[in-house]
Amino acid sequence: MASITKEVEKELIPFVRLYKDGSVERLGNSPYVPPSPQDTETGVSSKDITISQDPSISARLYLPKLNQPHHQKLPILIYFHGGGFCIESAFSSDHQRYLNSLVSQAQVVAVSVEYRLAPEHLLPIAYEDSWAALQWVASHFIDDNVVIKEPWLINHGDFNRVFLGGDSAGANIVHNIALRAGVEGLHGGVRITGAFLTHPFFWGLKPVGSEYTAEREKGLAYSIWNLVYPSAPGGIDNPMINPFSPGAPSLAGLGCSRLLVTVSEKDRLRDRGIMYYNAAKESEWKGEVELIEVEGEGHAFQILDCGTENANNLIKRLASFLLK
Repeated sequence: MASITKEVEKELIPFVRLYKDGSVERLGNSPYVPPSPQDTETGVSSKDITISQDPSISARLYLPKLNQPHHQKLPILIYFHGGGFCIESAFSSDHQRYLNSLVSQAQVVAVSVEYRLAPEHLLPIAYEDSWAALQWVASHFIDDNVVIKEPWLINHGDFNRVFLGGDSAGANIVHNIALRAGVEGLHGGVRITGAFLTHPFFWGLKPVGSEYTAEREKGLAYSIWNLVYPSAPGGIDNPMINPFSPGAPSLAGLGCSRLLVTVSEKDRLRDRGIMYYNAAKESEWKGEVELIEVEGEGHAFQILDCGTENANNLIKRLASFLLK
């Protein structure tokens, strides 16, 4: 029988390939791996849970090895993976290894959110899924019968120490839902203690810093945004991708009290991250903001090259932020 070759409608290398029959091939995904009852290297346990059936939102939960299994309360980290809103997963091997290391060192309960991906689910769906996941975590603080409670959060989560974290597109999500939390608040009056943004995915039409000026509309950042949010009002200057565009909400409205921004020397998104740090520092936001710059590394190296000296050092710094 002759094989049938599907026609390609659009491709964005090295992310996704879209076919005319509506199917999507993800080119840049790392392999999915199952959760672990206890990771052999770190002692961290993980499991997968369903946050919502409709819409479909799930997560991988992480719990470090405990000294006092029945009484120990730990900070809660709600984490959002990167991948340009169109690849990667909370269930990928790269993120599993990274979060095992971070959870072990920071001694936190982590909720790694599996938000729905573009192009099947165009933005702003990922933002809505992430917001729903954050509110689901916060709902555990309320003593009611509306939500089926997750034992790891109930038994070990300290709702006075709630953190957000993410890399790349996940860091973009952190920014956007931290702003939303500042406006709308969370269930039970839960407050976000801090948030880290690692190599945040921000862009805009006008170049900043060392960004190149030629053919910006053919660049990868522009192409990703056009793929995942083609109807975005303002296009690449939509406030969700460009926090510095005219009409973007002030960073003074961030709904957290501490902020950590991480950039890398060889990352083309570096200057936007530094700009974000300076904008937060110079705004009327009352929180504390810190910047980490890593020399000689590229985008998301702490995940892609997890286990190297620089990756280990950055994870240590992130853990320290969560331990304060």
